[in-house]
Amino acid sequence: MTGDRRAALLRSRDLAITVAAALLGGLAAVALSLPVAWLLGPVVATTICSLAGLDTRPPEFLKTFAFFVLGVQAGSGVSPEVASQIALWPLSFLIQLVGVLLAVVLCYAYLRRALGWDHASSLFASLPGALSFVVAAASETKADMGRVVIIQSIRLLMLIAALVPLLGALEGGGTMGSLIRPGGEGGLFDYGLMFAGCAVTAFLAARLNVPGGMMLGALIGSAVLHGANVVTVSLPAFLALPSLVLLGIIVGARLSGIDAKAFGRLLVPSLGCFALSLLGTGLAGIAAVVFVDLPAPNVALAYAPGALEALTVLAFQFDIDPAYVAAHHVVRFFVIAMAVPFLAKRVSRREARDDRRTAGAPGE
Repeated sequence: MTGDRRAALLRSRDLAITVAAALLGGLAAVALSLPVAWLLGPVVATTICSLAGLDTRPPEFLKTFAFFVLGVQAGSGVSPEVASQIALWPLSFLIQLVGVLLAVVLCYAYLRRALGWDHASSLFASLPGALSFVVAAASETKADMGRVVIIQSIRLLMLIAALVPLLGALEGGGTMGSLIRPGGEGGLFDYGLMFAGCAVTAFLAARLNVPGGMMLGALIGSAVLHGANVVTVSLPAFLALPSLVLLGIIVGARLSGIDAKAFGRLLVPSLGCFALSLLGTGLAGIAAVVFVDLPAPNVALAYAPGALEALTVLAFQFDIDPAYVAAHHVVRFFVIAMAVPFLAKRVSRREARDDRRTAGAPGE
């Protein structure tokens, strides 16, 4: 057996085990009556598989399918009444970004001053979300990439684990139960129009490299169609449920390839960063609720530090305006994505000065 064939068989085995574990995790979460069971259960199960050394990453075509389907579903939660709230969004964006800045400052101070991490690792591990851009920028510096990736990944997992029960409480003590939100009824024409329109907007968003393009593009198409009352249908459970399980696998697979010992060593710093990130964004959220009179559940999801796709789906599952939530995460993503190249250059210049100073020290 050739090496490539053996690797493919091992990859298929790991994926099969991961899917089976995710389904069992979903069933266990349903049995425990956890909110959004078919997301939370697979996330936990896949995380365990990742730390056990399995390659839990799903193929790209499955990720594309899941993001498209969940985008269509999330957009169907937009109603014509949403338009009355759009005028408040710019102020909400501003408050959110103040919270993001506060979260970064608190996390950086904790990692740099309390734990003694180097400047670059502390900075890039503190930035909430936009992981691909953060990792690309950090790779141009002397940042410890393992620390950056693990801190960011654990923060995402903890975010979902914390927000699901919190939203269950805010929305009435778990009224969502474990079920997928039902969709409206309609004919084949309505479904055809919805999927065709969403396919066009998803394709355009992906081509334009919009963050979360496949999901966000589908959400925009669906939101326009539903917000204008052109269609009223949503996804049937036989499409929504597998996509929710896939999203759980995608989130849990963020730890794929990470050594369990490294995970254990960085668990406490990760939890510290998670708590401080919530403190920073939470203070901003309280300001938005008190001074702008925005609903607390909407703000909790929109201001959360990371996970555009997962939190947009949670917004739909908990009957929270998904357009508001997605818009805030896109703004945060763009701000961080635009900032990290400049931060990387500044860090590199600082490291170069330190190297020159160190090289000249013996001769002084």
